[in-house]
Amino acid sequence: QVQLVESGGGLVQGGGSLRLSCAASSLTFSNYHMAWFRQAPGKEREIVAGISRWSIATYYLDSVKGRFTSSRDNAKNMGYLQMNSLKPEDTAVYYCAATLGRTAVPPRRLSDYEYWGQGTQVTVSS
Repeated sequence: QVQLVESGGGLVQGGGSLRLSCAASSLTFSNYHMAWFRQAPGKEREIVAGISRWSIATYYLDSVKGRFTSSRDNAKNMGYLQMNSLKPEDTAVYYCAATLGRTAVPPRRLSDYEYWGQGTQVTVSS
């Protein structure tokens, strides 16, 4: 059974940093594109970053470009989201997701992702 487990969320002051991790199991991780989504209260879930199977292609939401960095270690079945210069508007539950790498670049729609983690809360205080 495929599992994705996020960790690393928490409470941080504005301007601070957090590093989220996503541990994948029961899948050949290098066959899958990975993405990070977030959902704030009362808002729809949105993609924050995507990374292709071998980290060749990446995607970032405009509002996080230059502040967030997605990476992965296929040998360890791990994905990461480094978040710097955090803002209160980054407050949300963050989810990692995986989809079989049928395309050259990671897709951006929620419906394109087969596997999801349970989410980790990130709260940024002002």
